[in-house]
Amino acid sequence: MNVDILAIGAHPDDIELSCGATVARMVQLGHSVALADLTQGELGTRGTKEIRAREAEEAAGILGVKTRRNLKIADGNIEVNQANLHKVVSLIRELRPSTMIIPHSFDRHPDHTHAHQLCREAWFYSGLAKLSTKHDGNEQKPHRPDVWFEFMQWHEFTPSFIVDVTDSWDTKMKAVRAHSSQFFDPHNKEPETRLSKPDFLDFIELRGRTYGRKIGCTFGEPFLCQVPTGIKDFFDLRLSRG
Repeated sequence: MNVDILAIGAHPDDIELSCGATVARMVQLGHSVALADLTQGELGTRGTKEIRAREAEEAAGILGVKTRRNLKIADGNIEVNQANLHKVVSLIRELRPSTMIIPHSFDRHPDHTHAHQLCREAWFYSGLAKLSTKHDGNEQKPHRPDVWFEFMQWHEFTPSFIVDVTDSWDTKMKAVRAHSSQFFDPHNKEPETRLSKPDFLDFIELRGRTYGRKIGCTFGEPFLCQVPTGIKDFFDLRLSRG
């Protein structure tokens, strides 16, 4: 299976909350997208790994992606070691994306920071012919995506670019709400978290509107790119005018 974009998150709802509208927009534009969750979120305060797996599958259907994988790395223990690197490298070589979307390099949750490091190293090692990985018993060919972009979670950074996701925002929020075990429910007796506070989804919408306003649209999602990016035409840019 070849896809255009592979988005990777540490936990089953990370992609939806951070860049779900961009994923949905890329699908709308005809690009093939795959999602991967590094862990099952089994250490999460609310829900179980079985509940979260069902929610992740429902969200993937809403977003319209080609496939969603879970690498079953231990939650709270996303180490950059040979076993974990080989899992991510093997996935990259199987799906052969040209672009990866990964967590930012710094965040309040250690899993997010470690996920960035793991994905970044796997991006590089996936292109080394002498690093051997297998899929379904067959030796895999090397493949290194052209670029990775970093999505925003708790920590805010100055973005390299912002994607206009106005046309896909409603799809994002439907996918986010599919992870219902994590959000406010007056009947849920599990302990409260930052995500389960009544105003958390309002915060997600406010952030989307804030970054949309910066480029003159209703909703936007910010990304960081570590290499220079180019355009062919000034008028390809989306700007906040006036």
